[in-house]
Amino acid sequence: MSKVCVVAGVGPGNGASCCRRFAAEGYSIVMLARNADYLNSLSTQLPGSLAISCDVRDPEAIGAVFEQIHDEVGAPDILVYNAGSGEWSTVEETTVDGMESSWRTNTLGLLVASQQVIPPMKARASGSIVVIGATASLRGGANSTAFASAKSAQRSLAQSMARRLGPTGIHVSYVIIDGIIDLERTRAARPDIPDEYYLQPDDIAQSVYDLTCQHRSAWTFELDLRPFGEKW
Repeated sequence: MSKVCVVAGVGPGNGASCCRRFAAEGYSIVMLARNADYLNSLSTQLPGSLAISCDVRDPEAIGAVFEQIHDEVGAPDILVYNAGSGEWSTVEETTVDGMESSWRTNTLGLLVASQQVIPPMKARASGSIVVIGATASLRGGANSTAFASAKSAQRSLAQSMARRLGPTGIHVSYVIIDGIIDLERTRAARPDIPDEYYLQPDDIAQSVYDLTCQHRSAWTFELDLRPFGEKW
């Protein structure tokens, strides 16, 4: 029976590339996102994959989805938490709904999804939870009030998880994406940016996969990824 990788927050960038990368290594892939049409389209490219529409802002929906995963494909060996949308606005313009939605997507969703996979991982004394973060987790920008605070909370949650779960054999890691990901919409929005300033989704996925292969004697918690041309 093949190992199971769940990717939460699957879109045409990191999420899809992570699904393809783990599928290439023989994992059974479970894809979660709100966009059912996109998931079903991607699923046709990955034979045997399971596409499930899920809003990670809803704890009950997450619980129901993971019950389905356990019933249909088994206990996950890998969880890649890539859900990361949020409201981008100044402190004066930030809405209560936008603040709550950002927090639910990035932090509450991670907590609840992780709670679904931790028990079987602890029973096996192995497993990996990779959280896709952002530079906003380290510093708040003038126009990222809701998103940055949610990402900061997400990073702290991941760190608490890593400290608690590491001794049980579960590797928790946090990937800080520092740069613009090469997507059709980002290219359209910033046509002036040269190629070397874009992060490639497939290369991000390779780094995510590499994290799950590390020996426990030298686990990485936090990994910064940025294109070689970016000034930092």
